[in-house]
Amino acid sequence: MLKLVIPKGSLEAQTLRLMEQADLRVRRGSDRDYHGTVDDERIERVSLLRPQEIPTYVEDGLFDLGITGRDWIAETGAQVEELASLEYAKSGTGHGVRIALAVPNDHPADSAKDLPPGSRISTEYVNLTRRYFEDLGIPVHVVWSYGATEAKVPEIVDAIVDVAETGSTLRAHGMKIIETLLESEVLLIANKDSAADRDKRAAMEDITTLLLGALRAEGRVLIKLNVIEEHLKAVLDVLPAMKSPTVSQLSEGGYAIETVADKATVNTLIPLLKSRGAADILELPISKIVP
Repeated sequence: MLKLVIPKGSLEAQTLRLMEQADLRVRRGSDRDYHGTVDDERIERVSLLRPQEIPTYVEDGLFDLGITGRDWIAETGAQVEELASLEYAKSGTGHGVRIALAVPNDHPADSAKDLPPGSRISTEYVNLTRRYFEDLGIPVHVVWSYGATEAKVPEIVDAIVDVAETGSTLRAHGMKIIETLLESEVLLIANKDSAADRDKRAAMEDITTLLLGALRAEGRVLIKLNVIEEHLKAVLDVLPAMKSPTVSQLSEGGYAIETVADKATVNTLIPLLKSRGAADILELPISKIVP
């Protein structure tokens, strides 16, 4: 039913991993294939293309559904419907990126407003950069970059606009970030006509639920334990929960408790629970969390 396009390149591995966690595993003949299938009747086919192209292809109706960055939607100006923020980047869940203006460390500018008129800026985000400086009223010369953007400073250009997650790569090349042009994250987007179709819309909502459910489960585990009434309060006082723990009375006395905890805290949480009287403690993986 739905034609889906997902990003190839730096976001590819994380996207495919998320799809698999959402029980929407993409099957391809090899890692080099640009097309694949999903064993789900809601997804007719899957293509892997550069994220720069995805917003336009979705806008034009070549795909019903796509995953790309907010940065490329802003760059292309594509008119698409945003279904969800997927809150991940190439380094993993919970990371966003920024489109940053950077100059050499010895450059006198401390913000975009300080950049002298006529400055040369190298970037893949030509339209985004031009609009930004037009809004500031500063005439600059924006030069398209085909890669290795940071290598062009200062001999070829005065500044660059590039993707930065932590800024470490730019610092390693002797550069400083002086402005953030855009905060970007990975988005699930839809063609507007497809989203207006009742059946396709229902399928899109299902896919969105599965992807977000898998993301919410990232780094979380289910903790199950038993405790007698004497120790119940002591255990509940230290037990984390998304809302509140589930407490059930056992037929032979005592209570069974279930809760969701961050995986990173389990190595200290389990001994603490045991010291407060918990018994029969189980740690179980979680595939999805759907509120």
